[in-house]
This record gives sequence, C-alpha cells and structure tokens, in this order.
Amino acid sequence: MIQATYKKYTLNFKNPSGTSRGVLKTKETWFILLEENDKNGIGETGLFRGLSIDDVPNYEEKLSWVCKNINLGLENLVSEVIDFPSIQFGLEQAFLSLKSDDKFELFPSEFTKGNEAIAINGLIWMGEKQFMKDQIKEKLKTGFSCIKMKIGAIDFDAEIELLKSIRKEFSSNEIELRVDANGAFNPKNALEKLERLSALEIHSIEQPIKQGQVQEMAALCAKTPLPIALDEELIGVFKSEEKKELLQTIQPQFIILKPSLIGGFAGSQEWINLAKQNCCDWWITSALESNIGLNAIAQFTYTLKSNLPQGLGTGGLFTNNFESPLQVKNGTLIYNRTLNWNFNLK
Repeated sequence: MIQATYKKYTLNFKNPSGTSRGVLKTKETWFILLEENDKNGIGETGLFRGLSIDDVPNYEEKLSWVCKNINLGLENLVSEVIDFPSIQFGLEQAFLSLKSDDKFELFPSEFTKGNEAIAINGLIWMGEKQFMKDQIKEKLKTGFSCIKMKIGAIDFDAEIELLKSIRKEFSSNEIELRVDANGAFNPKNALEKLERLSALEIHSIEQPIKQGQVQEMAALCAKTPLPIALDEELIGVFKSEEKKELLQTIQPQFIILKPSLIGGFAGSQEWINLAKQNCCDWWITSALESNIGLNAIAQFTYTLKSNLPQGLGTGGLFTNNFESPLQVKNGTLIYNRTLNWNFNLK
C-alpha cells in the first residue's frame, strides 16, 4: 500500500521579478510525497497563482483527496483531476519517482548521466531600462546565445531602444532574441508593434495579445512578419478535439509548453503530437517551479530531442530552492553528478 501526504512550500525570489501581471516576490508550490516499502517518491504540483487554471479555492481539498485515494493508481487519479493540470503533473512525477532506483532520476538518459546538456534561453525580467540592460550584459557574459526578454510593462519605445542596442552589438547569427508580451498588446495595434519588432530580427514573440481572442490571434498569425508562439492560449484547453481545433484555427508558428499548466508529461506530449500535424514547432518552459519540478521537466524535455533552446533556466531565481545537480553553464542546463540533492521541506 502506498502512503501519500502533501506539503506546501513558499519559494522566495532573490529579486522581485517583474511581469506584465505585476511583480512577484514569492511563489507558493506544493509537493506530493509517496512512501511504499521503504521507498519514497516526490512530485511537485506547481500551482501558479493568477495564471494556473487550477488556481481555485478547493485546490488543497483536491490535493488531500488525491493523497487519501492514492491507491487508485496514476491513471484513475489523473482522470479525476483533469481540471487540475498541476496536480496531474505532480502525480506523474511522484509515481515515476517512487518506481525509480534514484527518486530524482525520472527519465534516465545521457542528460542525467551528465554527458549531454540542454540548450536554454537566458531570461530577462521586466523593470527599468538600466536593470534590463544589466541583465542582458550578464546573460551574454555567461555564454547565452539565446535571450528571452519579457516586454509590455515599460514604454514600448524604450523596449524597442533596448532591443536595438543589443542588435547594434550582436547580429541575429550571434544572438537569438525572443520576446514575451504575456498578452500585453492590444489587438488593434498589435500588428504595427510586430512590424517594428521584426525589423530587429526577433526570433519569435510569445502571446502578443491576451488569450481567448481566438479569431484576433488567428488574424495576427496569418499576417505577422515574425513568428508567433502561443503560451497562455493553451491553458485550460483539456479535450483533444478542442486542442486540435485551437491549433487549426489559429495556425501559430510555435507553441510553448509549460507542463505544470497543461497537464504534465501526457498533456505536453498530446500538444506536441497535434503541433506536428499542424506544421507547428514547439519548445518547453518551466513555470517557476522549484528544482524538483524543474528537474522533472528538464529530464522529460531531453528525451524529446528538440533542436531549439528551451526555457529551463529558472532554478537560480530563489533564495530557498533545494540544492540539486542542475546547473546553468554556458547557456545550457547540465546535470552535474558531482553535486547532491538536498530536499528538505522544513
């Protein structure tokens, strides 16, 4: 018989992190802890307040129910929490972790052996122009060749100037620039903004307008001078037919998969399969999980063999993250076997 418990944990940001939804200082997360025959399993249910579709009042109640009914097994439990994608993801991790000889190695590979790395983008948080400029310099100095900049919080002209200053020093062959608007643009002037951005040889823009405006997003994707990546648009779309219809209607150039927000490994794999049918590429991004969730996402991502830089560099954002073998080195994420895990919820 499997014994299951859950625990809440609050991650503290080293620096308040700006998005178009406001400034983040803390991030709460939850863990499902399994025990069976002296073996342990861990899964992180990375709830994201204000963004997750399962940010609902009965979240903890649902976690409690899952733990009490853990012996129903993964498949049955997942079908019971279809509206709770972060809990689906936590369950997938916890069961894989329990089965593994090493509870932190969910997908053994050349990555977990420490032999291969995953290319990632360097994330630039929103803030004053100088703060953003300093971050960019730091990322370039530490070996990143792909930078993702969050835009939409400060004046658009100032953001354009910032991007111009990067392009003056580095061509698109040297630095790949991605931008993430988090839905900040108005559909009426979004195309004009995309045209200004495309002049700077931007790789892609994530979620230029707010999700849920399907026809407006489809019109943008049809006319856009630079590739559009759907991100928040995928949140809360659970049924296969709805996913298929969304991609066929919007016809995006890319989709971005956050396992905590779209139903874990199974949800991500389904979106990837549908994207391939629609000639649409993809990459995977963490959603401010601790190193437990990040580790699971990274190991899964490696097995998919994408040739694009992934969004997996968020482990260093917190003061109280768990020590782990995950390290960012020369613009890549590596699994350093000389470092140990220290998972302590106290």
